This record gives sequence, C-alpha cells and structure tokens, in this order.
Amino acid sequence: MKITYFGHASLGIQVNDVNILVDPFISANPKASAIDINTLKADYILITHAHQDHILDVEAIAKRTGAVLVSNFEITTHYEKMGIEVHPMNHGGQWDFEFGTVKYVNAIHTSSFPDGSYGGQPGGFVIEGEHKNIYIAGDTALTFDMKLIPMQTKLDLAILPIGDNFTMGIDDAILASDFVSCDKVLGYHYDTFGYIEIDHEVAKRKFFEKNKDLMLLEIGDFIEL
Repeated sequence: MKITYFGHASLGIQVNDVNILVDPFISANPKASAIDINTLKADYILITHAHQDHILDVEAIAKRTGAVLVSNFEITTHYEKMGIEVHPMNHGGQWDFEFGTVKYVNAIHTSSFPDGSYGGQPGGFVIEGEHKNIYIAGDTALTFDMKLIPMQTKLDLAILPIGDNFTMGIDDAILASDFVSCDKVLGYHYDTFGYIEIDHEVAKRKFFEKNKDLMLLEIGDFIEL
C-alpha cells in the first residue's frame, strides 16, 4: 500500500493496481501548485465531508477518470446528479471493494457544500486492504468513538488531522492515537492557511516523547506500508 500526500487533507492511496484519491483539494491550494490534477489517476474517490477544502477537485477528476465516488448518502446523491458513478455509505456500514474493505466511521465536525446546502454528517474511513489497515479520520474532534476501531481492526497507520482550530490539535491527536491503538501517525490538515499552521518540530517532539512516530510528509512525497 502506497500513500501519497497531496497537501491539506488530500491523499492518494495505491493498493496493487487500484488508485484511490481522498478529499482532493489541490488546484486552489498554492502549497500544492506542483501537483497537476489532470495527471492524477483515480479509480475511486473517497470523500469524508462536503466542505470545499475537501471536494474542490472532485467533479473534474471524477469526470475525467470515471472514478467511483464513495461517501455518505447526501454527498453521493449530489454528485450522482452530475452523472458521476457513486457508492453511497453511512456511519457504521462497510463494503468489500476490489481493493479491500471500507468502513465509514464517525467524525465530529460539520458538513455543508460551498453553497450552504446540507452535506450529510461527516465521517472517516477504516480501510483494510493488501494486508494493511489504515484509519483516515477526516476532519474531527477527539471522540471516544475512536476506541471502537481497534476492537475490530488492528491498524498499521492512523491518518489524523493535527492543525487545531477546526479539528484536533497535536495534543488531542496524541490521545486519538492511544484511542485507536496505533503509534504510527501520518499528520494532515495543517499549514494550508493561517488558522492551522503548526510548529513541526514541536509536534514531532511531543509525539516522540509519548513513544509515537509522527510523519509530516512534503507535498508529493509518499510512504509505503
């Protein structure tokens, strides 16, 4: 499993020959100017919630690639009207896709489209694929619901928001990694704009002091599990 960071909360995940994008907000992110969305491969697009900084490039990429959009019922209904192929889900539900099993789990946040219309309830994803299991938290506060995840899935990586203000910050993300029983963390949703800028060295040190590994990738870089 190869995971590429495209800035903010945007990820590329490759499982064997299947390409998955998560929350593509790239073309309007000046920090991701080196990434051309017209070159990105996508068989599936996973969307955690409807805010613009998570859906901006969905329509363009989905229509170019023919990707299947996976999200909550309200979001998939919105995009299905555009002619995009969708797979609707809701909290607690899971589905076996060609690349592995996906479960849509709780997140504490808000969710609305840029025009203010309702975007359903926000969520995150637990993906079990290629003998590796990951948790993509989405935009969320720290929540005891996270403790349910390791009761069913042993995680190899937790992808957690760390920018604070709109989501968890560093200290709560450390607790979240305890809740999900995973000490290997990829941080995201930070530095894109002023409200969520962080001190990288402080963040890494705090995780290290708790015997945890916080990875902060440069945009375009990747890790392999």
